[in-house]
Amino acid sequence: MSENGGLRERKKAATREALSAAALRLALERGPENLRVDEIAEAAGVSPRTYNNYFSSREQAIVAAIGAERALRIGAALRARPAEEPLAEAVVEAVAEQYGAEPSGDALALLRAAPNLRAEFVGAVEGIESPLAAAIADRAGCGEPASAVLAAMVSAAARVGVRRWIEPAGQGLLVVPRGSLGDHLRQALAHVEPALRAADR
Repeated sequence: MSENGGLRERKKAATREALSAAALRLALERGPENLRVDEIAEAAGVSPRTYNNYFSSREQAIVAAIGAERALRIGAALRARPAEEPLAEAVVEAVAEQYGAEPSGDALALLRAAPNLRAEFVGAVEGIESPLAAAIADRAGCGEPASAVLAAMVSAAARVGVRRWIEPAGQGLLVVPRGSLGDHLRQALAHVEPALRAADR
């Protein structure tokens, strides 16, 4: 990548981070339902049009701050696992490493109070599919469609784990996460481990 290309990517990342941080800060101050896109853009020092280049909704911007762009780091997390580690274990640990850290304090309270944010938080896990598929292909030496199917299975299982942790139990409106997020992720991912082990042979 050229120096100009690298600078452009850093500026884009900084803009995305500024927008998501502003969205979370304003949501905590006013409540997510009282937040407008133009207010987020103004707080980040960009135009609403620029905002729309990065996020399609206020919920997406807020969750990007809460989730700290975990999906973007999943491929690197899998590649960083020890080479001798079996694929199934490496994938589970990489996902748990990126998604097992629970939002804390005010951010968790915000998720508990806003169903649209909870749905976006769960849906954001789908973002791991593409980077995870590439990392699985590199690690296991399997090509398309095997790596894409395995990544889709992992993404679906991770979404189930996150949903079971954050969604209200029964018919109640109060969201009280049950158990740790990491435990829910590992329980859900256990169901795709046989397919990952088979790809590792």
